[in-house]
Amino acid sequence: MTILAFFLWSLLKVAVVTVVMLMGIAYTVLLERKLVGRIQNRWGPSRVGPFGLLQPLVDGAKSFLKEDLIPTAVYRPVYLLAPIISLGCALIAIAVVPFGAPAMGPRGFDLFEISNINIGLLVILGITSMGVYGIALAGWSSNNKYSLLGSLRSSAQLISYELALGLSLVGVVLRAGSLNLRTIVDQQATLGAATWNILGGGQIVAFFIYLMAAFAETNRSPFDLPEAESELTGGYHTEYSSMKFAMFFMAEYGNMINVGCVATLLFLGGWTSPLGDLMPPLQSTLINALLPIFWFVIKVFGFLCLYVWVRGTLPRFRYDQLMNFGWRFLLPLAILNIVGTSLWLAYR
Repeated sequence: MTILAFFLWSLLKVAVVTVVMLMGIAYTVLLERKLVGRIQNRWGPSRVGPFGLLQPLVDGAKSFLKEDLIPTAVYRPVYLLAPIISLGCALIAIAVVPFGAPAMGPRGFDLFEISNINIGLLVILGITSMGVYGIALAGWSSNNKYSLLGSLRSSAQLISYELALGLSLVGVVLRAGSLNLRTIVDQQATLGAATWNILGGGQIVAFFIYLMAAFAETNRSPFDLPEAESELTGGYHTEYSSMKFAMFFMAEYGNMINVGCVATLLFLGGWTSPLGDLMPPLQSTLINALLPIFWFVIKVFGFLCLYVWVRGTLPRFRYDQLMNFGWRFLLPLAILNIVGTSLWLAYR
């Protein structure tokens, strides 16, 4: 009975997190359209529902109802599998992300995490790195030169920046002494913002490297070279339409949320308050339970706003600038950060 209860509870958490993640993806698109609209001195979506809040539901229905065209020359099995791989990797990675402080539900099961494993950070890096297969296979199976070039660009870009991204996190892991995401957050929780890795932890350089690599990993401006319309028509998804086309963009926004969650956990103290232990607990038990989730969501929301701000501000790089920035600047800087963190931990 205990095994059955554990299975049912895990299944319920998976269903809830998946629904919340999909709704988060939909409303991240709305957030981007509204913020970019403000940056460009226009309103953005405002007609469907109050303040345009129902626009994501209409866009989702439109994607399902659009005509689904499949070119005759594609390699059909891989062509259909590619968007599933991209979106699946974006959704699976959230399984090891803790959203709040440990809180026990029925039968002692954790409420705010699907799976708490000691190598959670390694799992996230492994799963998200598999997403490049969806893009590479989409370009190859489309039997289109523009799609193939876009997928090759993306493969080179993601592999290059994954090295810098992974190395930027080594300093955080060295400081915490663990790959467990809860342990990393607990290590930053004593004095609030003063002990977060981005400030008191001395990992602001690592955060900068992670931020730049994250923009490139999610194919976001100014690193959105794999889908540069002026050069590649549409890149790896040129031959896709209807819901399959939407799945690639859902994967992109899902990866943005994943990147924001990881940045929050590793550099911004996770679900902890900026005041840390200096903030006295409130009288309400319910508010004390929900407050960590509030801090976590606010930090992820701020990270997503930064994504949109950069898109509305910076122009696209040339491809040679993109690769030079990754290999000649970020990668050596990440290695220097590891050496500096190691020396600091050895001699502090």
